[in-house]
Order: sequence, then C-alpha cells, then structure tokens
Amino acid sequence: MSQVETNTTTSTTNYLNHHKGIMSWIYTLDHKRIGLMYFATVILLFLVGGIFALGIRLHLAKFGADPFLDADTYNKFMTYHGAIMVFMVIIPGIPAFLGNFILPIQLGAKDVAFPRLNLASYYLFMLGMFTALGSLFYNKVDTGWTFYTPYSTDSTSNGVIYLVMGAFIMGFSSILTGLNFVVTTHKLRAPGMGMDKIPLFIWSLYSTAILQILATPVLAITLLLLVAEKTLGVGIFDPNLGGDPVLFQHFFWFYSHPAVYIMILPAMGIISELVTAFSRKTIFGYRAIAYSSVGIAAVSFLVWGHHMFVSGQSTLAGVIFSFITMLVGVPTAIKLFNWIATMYKGTISFDSPMLFALGFMFLFTIGGLTGVFLAAAGMDIHFHDTYFVVAHFHYVMVGGTLMALVGGIYYWFPKMFGKMINDSLGRWSWVFIFSGFNVTFFPQFILGQFGMPRRYFDYLPEYQSLNQISTVGSWLIGIGFLIALYAIIKALVSGEQAPANPWGAKTLEWQTSSPPPHENFDKTPVVTAGPYDYR
Repeated sequence: MSQVETNTTTSTTNYLNHHKGIMSWIYTLDHKRIGLMYFATVILLFLVGGIFALGIRLHLAKFGADPFLDADTYNKFMTYHGAIMVFMVIIPGIPAFLGNFILPIQLGAKDVAFPRLNLASYYLFMLGMFTALGSLFYNKVDTGWTFYTPYSTDSTSNGVIYLVMGAFIMGFSSILTGLNFVVTTHKLRAPGMGMDKIPLFIWSLYSTAILQILATPVLAITLLLLVAEKTLGVGIFDPNLGGDPVLFQHFFWFYSHPAVYIMILPAMGIISELVTAFSRKTIFGYRAIAYSSVGIAAVSFLVWGHHMFVSGQSTLAGVIFSFITMLVGVPTAIKLFNWIATMYKGTISFDSPMLFALGFMFLFTIGGLTGVFLAAAGMDIHFHDTYFVVAHFHYVMVGGTLMALVGGIYYWFPKMFGKMINDSLGRWSWVFIFSGFNVTFFPQFILGQFGMPRRYFDYLPEYQSLNQISTVGSWLIGIGFLIALYAIIKALVSGEQAPANPWGAKTLEWQTSSPPPHENFDKTPVVTAGPYDYR
C-alpha cells in the first residue's frame, strides 16, 4: 500500500518562479516563500548573535584587564548574544522557517489555514526585531537576556524599554504562528490522513504551537508590566515602590521553561524524520513518540520553580518542582530509545543530515542528564549561577536545537530549492561544529564544578587554561557554521539538480516535485498508509 494513492506530476511552474520581482516576495501569501524569508532573517541574526558570542569568548581567554571589552561592554555583549539567540534565532528558527515551509506540504495542504495572518506574523517578527535591535544604536542594554529585576528597573538605560518591547512584539508573531499551525493541522489534512497518520515532525510542531499559544501571553504581560514600571513608576517588581523582584522570576520562568521546549520539540521532530529516512526503516513506536511530544508540552508548564531553588521558596515547593522536573525526562527518554530502536538493524546511510541527527542525540543526552543534576535541589544549590548551568543550557539549545536545524536544512534543502548540497561540505561542517561544540562547552562543566560563576566579567587565574580551551572550541564552531553557509551558497549557485525524492523518504513532501508547485501538489493527494511505511 503506497503513501499516496494519487501521485503528482512535475509542475511546470514552481513557487520560486510563480511570480518574480521583489514585490512578489513582500506581498506573498505563499507559506513557502514566507518560510524562506524567515530563513534569511534568522541566518543574518544568527551571524550577529555569533559575533557577540565570539567576542565574549575572546575576552574570557585571558583573566584580568582587557582593552577589547571593559566590564560594561562585556555585560552588553552578553545581553545581546542571549537575547538575539533566544528570542530571534532559536525560538523562531525551526517553527517559523522549516515549520512554515514543510508543515502544509506534509499535510497535503495548499497552504496554511490563514495565509494573511502568516505574512502578518513575519512582519510582526521583523517589527519586533528592529525595535529590539534599535537599542543597540540608542542606549545599549546590560541587564542580561532574562531582564531580571532589579537590574532592568534600576538601570538608567532606556534601551531596556526598546529591547523588552521588541520581545513583546515578537511574542505576538509566535502566538499567531502557533494558532495557524494548530488550525492547519486540524482542518487541512489530506483525505485519508487521520491524526494517527501525520508525520512526527507535525506532532512536534503541533505540541510546540500549543505552548506558543498558552505560554507566550504570560511573558508578554510580564514584559509589559516591566515597561509600565520603568516608564510610569508603578510598583510591581521594584521593592522601592512596594513591588517584589522575585515575582518577575516566577512570571518569566513560567513562560521561559516551556519556551525551552518551544525550542527543542521541533528539533526532536526533525530528528524523528532524519532517523527513519536514513535508516530506511519504519519508525519504532510511532504513537509513543507522538504522544510523548504532547506529554512534554503538558509537563513543561509545571517545572518553572526549579530555576528558583535559591530564591527562598518553601522546601515543599522545591521537592515538588524537583520531582516534576525529573519527570520530564521520561517522555524525552522515550524518544531517544525509540530512535535507537529504529536504527537497530536498519540500513543506515551516514549522509550529512544523519550525522547531525546522531550529533543531536549525543549532545542532547548530555544536556538532558545534566538537567537531571540541576533538577535535584541539593546539587542545583551548588551549581546555581555557575558555568555548569551555561554548559547544560548550551548542550540542550545549541547541541540540540541548532544541530537539528542544520540537519533539517540539509535534509529539506533539495525540496526547497531543487538543488543538492555537496555532502562532503556538509560532513566537514558537522566535524567542525560537533568537535568544536564539545571543546567549547564540556570544559565549562568542569569550571562550574570548580565554582566559576557565570555572567562574570573576570575570573581567578586558575580558571584560565580551561577558558582558553573553551575559546579555541568557539573558533572551531564558527568555522563549521561558515562551511555550512558556504555549502548552502554553493548549492544555490551551482548545485546539482535534485530529484523529487533524493532520500527515498515516505512523507508527503517527497511525493511532489523539487521545488514544489505553487500550490504544493498538482492534484490533491489521498493518503492510504502511514508516513513511514518502509517495506
């Protein structure tokens, strides 16, 4: 039984050539073009955020005074690196880019449910981005990307208002994108495609969309209250005005811990697609992986308190948050074990997308296990605000989300542009990114164990050797991403023509031409089997 009963023929007009000229992109309602506009924007922002990161690591290569970065400038570098990477790269990276492009095609739909709302989401994201980055040219911010009070309320810099309002506006973009994905998944599936036949990437985006819709308004209100306090003098978080600074942390982490899964759930969906495609084998435990995405989304709302073990909350609250945080590891482990079971006795092809999938599993496992350490209150009190937390966070976010994002780009690039990326360049980019990542961040676990605090401008001389190793690793990561960028540009300019299905995958997007027609399929596909029916 085939995945698609009524297959498509190659369209003479694909979405890239349907309308030409810059104005056709500015006013486009095509989900594929909107996805590519997100792609170009996110890549540019990633380069900017990466420059701030390399500046931070260059400064930390040596203890003591540094003519390159003084303490105030260091705090600003740290703030913008975190804010750009979290709010402008990792959160929108997979859902807004790959989700926008792939989700309707995997569902057999012509577009998302609300195309105009989709375009509005992109322009809201751009408006928020320009508002936030405007603070770079007006009055730079040094509060850190979490905008903790009293730093943000006591700061004399009004740039905080611009950066916070930028994040507030981008939150609306995230909410509208999530709403679009939920409605599209429920209402625009191809005939014969029940919820038990949608690809696992769709399940991950669906679970992420629920988080975006329910959690983002909490952050939006929190940031709005922060701006109101700073501009109107309303006492909400400032103790001098009768407010409570710890309340800000409760509000912030009630959103920001679910936001961790807004970043990582789509990455897990990509890995499910890569593992089954490059193992040439039906995914093991489809329902378990699908429902575990929903389970992670649900539990993520109940774990914010583990960020606040040292904030003075009650012992009982600490025990409850510790237990629930460890509980998140169960559905996460389900995914990992099912991916391994899928590969077992599979015909594995180690193309560059699969290498990034394997890299994700290795790095995210380390990030997840160290997360269990931090979920235990006794250990967290020792590691709190040390470089151990920095390493854990980056193993999850960079080792997880960005590894999956690059793997997903390599995997779906032929479908998006009709060109093949040079696999040798893809492999070299993986070698540098994977090795450089471990050289950069594994020493930070050791630094955290020794007590080096995070966010500090300077450190004790005994920490220098490990910091120098970490800095060298950051250069390797930078080289790896530059190779990846070169591979993408080279493929666009002179890449080999891609067939409709270069990987032999079974999901619907591979049953249409590369690149797809303007409306994705020449004929509406009729689904007669599951998305991973390798036989």
